[in-house]
Amino acid sequence: MTHKDLIIIGGGPIGIACGLEAKKRGIDALIIEKGAIVNSLFNYPMNMQFFSSSEKLEIDGIPFISKEAKPRRNEALEYYRRIVTSNDLDINLFEKVTSVTKENNNSFVIKTEKETYTANYVVVSTGFYDIPNTINTKGEDLPKVAHYYKDPHFYAMQKLAVIGASNSAVDAALECYRKGADVTMIVRGPEIGPRVKYWVKPDIENRIKEGSINAYFNATVKEFKEHSIIMNTPEGEKTIENDFVLALTGYKPNFSFLEKIGVKLSDDGKFYPQYNEDTMETNVENLYLAGVICGGMDTHLWFIENSRIHAKMILDTISKKQKN
Repeated sequence: MTHKDLIIIGGGPIGIACGLEAKKRGIDALIIEKGAIVNSLFNYPMNMQFFSSSEKLEIDGIPFISKEAKPRRNEALEYYRRIVTSNDLDINLFEKVTSVTKENNNSFVIKTEKETYTANYVVVSTGFYDIPNTINTKGEDLPKVAHYYKDPHFYAMQKLAVIGASNSAVDAALECYRKGADVTMIVRGPEIGPRVKYWVKPDIENRIKEGSINAYFNATVKEFKEHSIIMNTPEGEKTIENDFVLALTGYKPNFSFLEKIGVKLSDDGKFYPQYNEDTMETNVENLYLAGVICGGMDTHLWFIENSRIHAKMILDTISKKQKN
């Protein structure tokens, strides 16, 4: 088995930030990522533009230069990839962690689909983009229903339903409309979400107002059928023709993984993990959390720009423990 001082699970921006902090302190750390570098960002829509400005996405003070004030997905991929390669970070890609167990000597055994490791410390920074929030409606398993959106070209000249009213749903609706899709939005609430990017919100509202994009508010899907959707609306049950569905209703962290490694979660339906806010250490000694995973179901609480600090907090704590 390979032994490391620190194993970092997740090669996203915050996992990379933890790797940088470890290297500065001379701590032998390995990042293990189940996909590509910053895998979640890689799987974002092709044309996605961040809410944050480039300087707020920077890690370790390394400048992030973008063409626009708000950088796009491809620029972020280039930025974080260059950080990994330029700093020669130890990272294993396309290697999924399957279990983390605590041994009697307080070290951890980390098993992956390829290898087994031991470590004195573990950081979990796995994000939240892997498990979609399903709407548990009949027909949701039809091939035409997707919970991830990539490229608007695919939906050109098709009757497309977009479920949701957050940034991802609004971006998809606008892009697909502009590529020639016949777009209908199905929104559970009374309006477009309040956290939608401020420069995009007027655009979607005006497209709905002028009728370019159809929208049903206070509506839910009763059933997906092969060529139609049955909805419950304030005016009663309604059926619309449909070719494809983008159910963009959000995503959630892998709570079962956290529970399996012993992290306690709140029982209020939010599933907040238990950790020390000053050190990011969980109820499992020497096991730390970093990034969006700290927010449980409230995935909007933590994001790159406000969780960058977790890396320094964690590595400061580990450095002190090593000295003692």
